[in-house]
Amino acid sequence: MADTLRLEIVTPEGMVYSEDVDMVTLEGVEGQMGILPHHTQLMTQIVPGEMIVVKGAREQYLAVGEGLVSVTGDRVAVVTDMAVAAENIDEAKAEEARQRAAARLQEKISDEEVASVNASLIRSLAQLRAKRRHRV
Repeated sequence: MADTLRLEIVTPEGMVYSEDVDMVTLEGVEGQMGILPHHTQLMTQIVPGEMIVVKGAREQYLAVGEGLVSVTGDRVAVVTDMAVAAENIDEAKAEEARQRAAARLQEKISDEEVASVNASLIRSLAQLRAKRRHRV
């Protein structure tokens, strides 16, 4: 049997993914990283973007938000505020959320609201990128 990694993704809604996979590619604060079995231990921050999960001959694409990733030799644990498989993204709703956030940023709002709206904008952009790059 080939070596695999246990990928676990947790969001505020709970465990959204828990499977053995061959490789994980994700966006860290210092750029894109690929994680294979027996990877050196690592803990870093992830940024909103696309995660690619390779399992056998199949690739699965997910839009993920901000969070943390912990890597050991045989396990990748991701804690993030959002994780949505590309095939489950409603492109029209994500585009609508992007437009609402962009319009809201044009208004006079408090610094706290700016931070919240920016976070919403970034999450919707991550979803749109994942969906548009991998139309399913």
